Amino acid sequence: MSVEDRRIGLEQEFFLVDELGVISHCGDEYLQRCQEVAVAEGRNPQHFAPEWVKSMVEINTPPAYSVTELATEYLGNLKVALKVAKEMSLRLYPLSTYPLHVMPTIRNKLWYHVQVRTIGFDRFMHAARCTGTHIHLDLPAGIIDRRVGVSYNSTPQAREELLNIYNLATALDPSLIVLSRACPFYEGRVMKFAAHTVRYRGSDVFGWEGVYTHLQSVGGLQPYAADIEELVELQFARYYSWLAAMDRAGVERHLFKEAGGNLLKAAWNRVRLNGIGTVEMRGTDSNYPQVILAIATLLYHAAHRVRTEHLTVKPTEGLRIFELNGNILAVPDFYYLDGDLLYAAVTEGVKSTEVVAYLDSILDFALQEGGEGSHYLKTLRSALGEYQTTEAEILQDFFPTTEEISQEDGLSLVRQCCDKLEQQVAFLEQSHLEMLAE
Repeated sequence: MSVEDRRIGLEQEFFLVDELGVISHCGDEYLQRCQEVAVAEGRNPQHFAPEWVKSMVEINTPPAYSVTELATEYLGNLKVALKVAKEMSLRLYPLSTYPLHVMPTIRNKLWYHVQVRTIGFDRFMHAARCTGTHIHLDLPAGIIDRRVGVSYNSTPQAREELLNIYNLATALDPSLIVLSRACPFYEGRVMKFAAHTVRYRGSDVFGWEGVYTHLQSVGGLQPYAADIEELVELQFARYYSWLAAMDRAGVERHLFKEAGGNLLKAAWNRVRLNGIGTVEMRGTDSNYPQVILAIATLLYHAAHRVRTEHLTVKPTEGLRIFELNGNILAVPDFYYLDGDLLYAAVTEGVKSTEVVAYLDSILDFALQEGGEGSHYLKTLRSALGEYQTTEAEILQDFFPTTEEISQEDGLSLVRQCCDKLEQQVAFLEQSHLEMLAE
């Protein structure tokens, strides 16, 4: 398969709610029915998957060769999911955090018990209150080895592509945080930061209390890699960090392997190598389909350009933006990327001039006028060049006078978001079919 044929895929997590907007724990029954309908409609039932708590579900796509194909699969699966929800008097809430308090029901599986015991129950509960979208960038066949990270038998060309796609994904991570900022409420309170990033990823540097605050090698953003050997070393260092955390928590190491764990699965990082043969980008909030497709389009084109033009992604000290010089794509150094830029992305977001300059440089690099999927990108930036986020839109309608959102307003917001999801899927599917027919 040539670099022209590299694919893209995504997984999106949703909260399951009832018709009033109250969290529902009927995930098992709902997913069983989704899978039945999927089979009847000729779709893969495995694309409707459980999450670790019964109030969340995951809707996936198969690998797609283009943004157009991705949209077809994504919208088709969402249509099935919404159809079943309506049939069962349920709804899908699409944003990254549920605005009110959530008391989850955990699935009784060893894989989840190992994580809960290692991280700690109270801390790990943040993972039950946040939903994300994971976007996968395809790699050369056979390059990923679950035992050692990178296959010993891979070609120099395949290794070069892997290294550049990994470093590109790392450099893009703050952009995903900013562009996908979704719900400004968490556990009934107004957040003045990107709640999903803070409560899931966490940060010991900035004092953000989240799932992986004290295990950044496992759940934060790992550094750029100068070469394949360093990339492999990062995989092993993270793996041993996880095993050490298990030891500290008194969790027997053999339980991790018995639950299906391996070198690559000891990773909940924002960017990680996935055993299915992809670089997986995990920093995007769950959001409306228009936003998800816009971000996927951006990532697809950025990766496509790096591959087809044989660009080398080079972290550069002192640089604050993406800058193309010949066949070198210079990107911000990691100290800035995971420091000041991350902090600005999580706090000020698109109000930061540094963040806007960084985003502008990414869009300028990745997008060509009239390129495939360019119509999706209109959701990211207005005609005046201003970036728009779901979070900002919500705060225009739901801005409480105190730091808390009332139960009534929270449920109203949930229902409004469910309405918008259903309307967008119907609109996007119709416009997508019209575009294919042209």
